[in-house]
Amino acid sequence: MTSSLLYIDTSALAKWYLNESCSEVVESLIQGEGKVATCGLTSVEMRCLLARRRRSREIDPSIEMRVLAAFEEDAQAGFLVRLAFVEPLFSAASRLIASLPDVPLRTLDALHLAVMREHNLARLATADAVMAQAAAQLGIETLSIRE
Repeated sequence: MTSSLLYIDTSALAKWYLNESCSEVVESLIQGEGKVATCGLTSVEMRCLLARRRRSREIDPSIEMRVLAAFEEDAQAGFLVRLAFVEPLFSAASRLIASLPDVPLRTLDALHLAVMREHNLARLATADAVMAQAAAQLGIETLSIRE
């Protein structure tokens, strides 16, 4: 049975925590869902995204720390459901890349899609065009958060 839980990747989830283009769309989406799914990769990607934005002076260190704290609080409260990430997902991600030879799917995006398949999730929110393309080709209902 497929879960109706929405998986949200980092490209879309960042818009929940940072005021940027399409943030209001993500806010409405998340509030309508009640809770959304992520995995441990999202934690690493969020940390990297915030550090990159701090280094480029788009945000200051205090905002970086506040966003990280809010992200962790949402996960602790169960608002962000962190799905298990297990070793066999590396092989599953590799197979996904091979199954989509014309899509320039990146490593972490393939891993996110493998997590979704492992947990029988059929809905994805993303702001990444390549991720949306890959998901659509895999038959995943894709909510593309883009201008």
